[in-house]
Amino acid sequence: MEIFLDCLPCMMRQALEAAKMATDDEVLQSEIMERTLAILSKFKRFDTAPEISGVIQESIRELTGVQDPYAAVKARDIEEALRLEPLIRTYAQETGDSLPRALKTAATGNVMDAALYSGYDLENRLMQELKRPFEITDQELFAGNLKQAKKILVIADNAGEVVFDRILTEYLSKTHQVIYAVRGRPILNDATLVDALRAGMGPGVELISTGVATPGAVMALASEEFQALFRSADLVISKGQGNYEALSSPERDVYFLLKAKCQRIATALGVGLGAYVFKKVEGSRRE
Repeated sequence: MEIFLDCLPCMMRQALEAAKMATDDEVLQSEIMERTLAILSKFKRFDTAPEISGVIQESIRELTGVQDPYAAVKARDIEEALRLEPLIRTYAQETGDSLPRALKTAATGNVMDAALYSGYDLENRLMQELKRPFEITDQELFAGNLKQAKKILVIADNAGEVVFDRILTEYLSKTHQVIYAVRGRPILNDATLVDALRAGMGPGVELISTGVATPGAVMALASEEFQALFRSADLVISKGQGNYEALSSPERDVYFLLKAKCQRIATALGVGLGAYVFKKVEGSRRE
């Protein structure tokens, strides 16, 4: 997905947020923002928003020496998600078809980077979100594909939602080989191997790194191991908006599972702002 001008203010906000987390030195914060502006001025050189965001965040690491500015935020989000796990599992285990509830639970985890500390009654807000239906769902198509599949790749998003993703990976791993891919290095509040393990992802699921330090699985930057797995997996589930931006024109079929939290993504998907989506996008490479 190409970079639109309305992406740039968001990346400026992210840079300022990361700068304040990494250092209290206002002179250094100012230098970070000046460098961010310089990088953003060359946005046409980049193919996707996650790529330019990765360069900005790398510059913040270089200037401050802080490798994971969001470490405390991620730990807090994981702790809060684990506290909510009994409520999440109660919803997921209600009578009826387990697959739709597992998918919706994983999709709802996408709110963890936006809703936790905004003054809402979190439990009630979470239940409201869990009960909201998908605006677009290719669930039946996925269920059919699942019957022929053996190996499933799930590409993770933010650290807090890993707890929610466990509902889905546990369901899938009962009958399939499941690989859960996280970021190769810390980037914003996205999940790394350390974060995934802290959130309890593990038994019955293979954990791997994408090899990228961008807030989305940019294939050109990914490790050879991940690229090979991306091509060979029978099914790929991509979590969140960052991965959608990086993979929205994939070489192979991908199921995107997300909440449309910005108008540009909502418009691209043809849904309302805040809608939940489980959508199959066909790849450009056909067998």
